[in-house]
Amino acid sequence: MLHSVFAAALPLEYFVSALHGQAAGDNTAFNRYFWEIPFISDAWELYQCPSNINISFGGRESIVLWEQEKGRMSELAQSVRHLNHKAQQWRSGKASWGKKGVVLNLVGKINATYYTGEIYSQSCCVLVPHDPDLIFPLWYYAYSGELEKNLREIDSGIAVSVKTVASVPFDKEFWVEASSQAAGKFPPFQSQHSNTCDQWIFHGHPCGSVVWDEQGSFAANGELRADGSVLQVAVARLLGYRWPAELDAGMELAPEQRRWVLRCQQLDAHVDDDGIVCLPAVRGEKAADQRLEALLQAAYGDAWTALLKNRLLETVGSKSLNLWLRGKFFEQHCKLFHHRPFIWHVWDGLNDGFSALVNYHKLDKAGLERLIYTYLGDWIRTQQAGMASGEDGAQERLIAAEALERELEAILEGEAPYDIFVRWKPLAEQPIGWTPDLNDGVRLNIRPFLSARAVSKKGAGILRWAPNIKWTKDRGKDVDSAPWYTLGLQYGEGEGSRINDHHLSLAEKKAARS
Repeated sequence: MLHSVFAAALPLEYFVSALHGQAAGDNTAFNRYFWEIPFISDAWELYQCPSNINISFGGRESIVLWEQEKGRMSELAQSVRHLNHKAQQWRSGKASWGKKGVVLNLVGKINATYYTGEIYSQSCCVLVPHDPDLIFPLWYYAYSGELEKNLREIDSGIAVSVKTVASVPFDKEFWVEASSQAAGKFPPFQSQHSNTCDQWIFHGHPCGSVVWDEQGSFAANGELRADGSVLQVAVARLLGYRWPAELDAGMELAPEQRRWVLRCQQLDAHVDDDGIVCLPAVRGEKAADQRLEALLQAAYGDAWTALLKNRLLETVGSKSLNLWLRGKFFEQHCKLFHHRPFIWHVWDGLNDGFSALVNYHKLDKAGLERLIYTYLGDWIRTQQAGMASGEDGAQERLIAAEALERELEAILEGEAPYDIFVRWKPLAEQPIGWTPDLNDGVRLNIRPFLSARAVSKKGAGILRWAPNIKWTKDRGKDVDSAPWYTLGLQYGEGEGSRINDHHLSLAEKKAARS
């Protein structure tokens, strides 16, 4: 829709409050994807980010370590060296929190999505209209492309300011009328729904679908999904993961979205009890592909057929569930979840060897011990018996399994380079052995598994594929009170450099604690 801006049109600032979001000055320390932790505790808040497309509900993949404004972010903002204008941006946009409006990108293409009251990032501009009835007209103005067109006549730069956004002309009467004619085609902000599994409002069902019914103007059941994410969601459920929408009964969702959340409970009988699912049959448990197919059959019900199974396999480029789990699952999982995987594929490097999918959220010290001594131990004993009976390949599998066992035991012990280093924690608080703090994020906690002796792909360690994770220094400078303020000097960098790829011995950590 093209619309010439009439001379009578007024700037947006006459109709809305426009504020950019917050920034702590150390995003890697405080921001995570929601799937990096098992549930959103009181320390975390949902964090609205820019949407990469014009959509009703997007940009809902992140969380922020807020700690009721009384934690590390507050301490950083109030530190001596951060008592400046930028430091106070950690609470920017607070006047908009808890309200409803529209989120616009401030960098790149000016996309729009609904705003539903969360803390939001500095790269967003939130428009909160003085009249709530203008929310949809404002969203539609942006969705149509006319807002960006008018904005680019003022500022053609890649990044724009909130002041520029506020100065864009808005013909209220025209857009109220235009949006009223299109109202039934798009959901209102109260009807949150998404079939995209990297959004916190996702219902969590492997094949459930919610679509917007234009004729009836309501969210409705869509055709059961058969896209490439179905198998990923099914594996996550099998390993015991739950989406935020499932764990927050108060989250505002469209009624049909909430119904799919409730239908997820029907799949609970197929959920693994300890978050470890071996690809081969181990310890009396069925092979992973059999367990996955049983869950899929329960999810689809009467719609499950061999033809549908093949259709799902085509979407992921594989000929069987077993081949997909062994060869392509983890790579696709990493890419789908922004290279912060929460289901890890641990293996010994042999296609017919030991492989296990592990729910990272449940992989504490006891979980790793169970993986080593219960599951892998059972596999080793099976190969030893196979060798004794002259079984082909048993010796090769035994050698590979015992090598994997040594690597896992090294991670369990945690001696460098199998250690976890967290740059925002002092020496006395660094993990000793495999005792990860999930709040520190996948990026830091996955390092020992990727630093282990590579069994196949360089840089992947004992994981099936190497996610795109780097531990190079983070942007910005730490304050002089930071626990590792001078660490950069050891790496040819300056004081305050945010170094991540540093190793500590067990002796150093234990001495600091004692």
